[in-house]
Order: sequence, then C-alpha cells, then structure tokens
Amino acid sequence: MTESKIEKSMALIRQAVAEYGPDVAFACSFGAEDVVLLDLISRAGRSITVITLDTGRLPQETYDVMDACRKRYSMPIEVYFPDAAEVEAMVREHGLNLFRNSVELRKRCCEIRKIHPLRRALAGRKAWMTGVRRDQADSRQQMAAVEDDAHFGIRKFNPLIEWSEAEVWAYIREHDVPYNALHDRHYPSIGCAPCSRAIAVGEDPRAGRWWWEQEDGVAECGLHASPLKKR
Repeated sequence: MTESKIEKSMALIRQAVAEYGPDVAFACSFGAEDVVLLDLISRAGRSITVITLDTGRLPQETYDVMDACRKRYSMPIEVYFPDAAEVEAMVREHGLNLFRNSVELRKRCCEIRKIHPLRRALAGRKAWMTGVRRDQADSRQQMAAVEDDAHFGIRKFNPLIEWSEAEVWAYIREHDVPYNALHDRHYPSIGCAPCSRAIAVGEDPRAGRWWWEQEDGVAECGLHASPLKKR
C-alpha cells in the first residue's frame, strides 16, 4: 500500500467536500472498502454525512461492524429503511424469498429494499461518495474517480476506484480498522444475508452474490449499475 495512493484518495475526499460541502454524502455498506473509506474520511478531517441502507435482511455481523465504526469514529450514521408498505405489498404478492424465483423479482426486491431508500437518502444532495473499485466486477471496469451519475442525477466520487483488494486489506490491518467478521469466513462481498455466501478459493469475488442466477454474469443490485458519464 503506497502512501501516494492514500493521499490521492484523501485529496478526492477533500475535493468532494470543497465542491459540495454538506451536500455530499457517503453511502456506506460497511464492507471492507467502505470501512477503509470511513477511516480515510476521518483522517482527512472532513465532515461528510454517512448514510447506510438497512434492507431489513442484513446479517448480524453487519450491524456489529456498524456499531463498532460508530464508536471508533464518533460519526453519526443516518440509517434509511425501505418503505414498510412497499415491502408488505411485495411480500404479500410474491412471498418472503421472491428473489429466488426470477432475476426480475430479485431486482424488484433490490429496488424496493435498496434503490428507493437510497433515492430518499440522496434527495436534495448534489454528490455522493462510494467505496467501489474497478476490479470488483467487470461491470465496474469503466467507472472513474469522479462521474456524473445519470441514474441519481448527481456527481459521484469513488476515492478507492484504483485500489486493489490486497491494498484494501493491507490498509485495514495496518490501521486496525474495524471490519465485518464475515470477511474472515470467505465472504468478499456482503449484502443481504440470504443473497450472500462464502466463496471458494479462486472464485470471482462477486460469485457469492445471487449465485443462483445465470443472467449475463452481471451481479449487481442497481446501486452502481447506472449509466455514468466520466468527468
């Protein structure tokens, strides 16, 4: 892990705050990349609103690391939940585990539990920040450090876009950053509990997400699969 890469990421954090101030939010899922970014934001001495989505089906380990980060960084975390009426209507019509029945229904579940709450969380904001990296998935290869997010209609900052998985973990170990215990059980990508699993050595890091699907190999929920314009 090179200090130059860390400084480059921190410079982008400072840029986001300088340009958008209180109108930028960090969407944190408390995965490995996100806890690194949370630590970098703290080190950069910048005040950024931290938002997270509680889908109602998260693993207990995610709540544990959320609490650990809240205590470590003394940062308020705004938690957004899906609309109860929408969830009730969806479950009433399709069942609790509808996501197993078809790709269309899985995406519908993601839309209600993730996309709609994120839209509320980003409403009125001018920019958001994420922990995505290019080598996480083929669908993220074209992402840039700063983009226009056409899906949400705001700027998007990705300070860790050039980091490798090894660099993320080197940073976590060097700085003793709290992280999700499921990572130690071979969960590189963690979302909702029924839609995440451990992977075998050598498998694609996204192979543990929606593994029962066979549609075009794109394992995305819609948060980062939007059409983007590089700036």
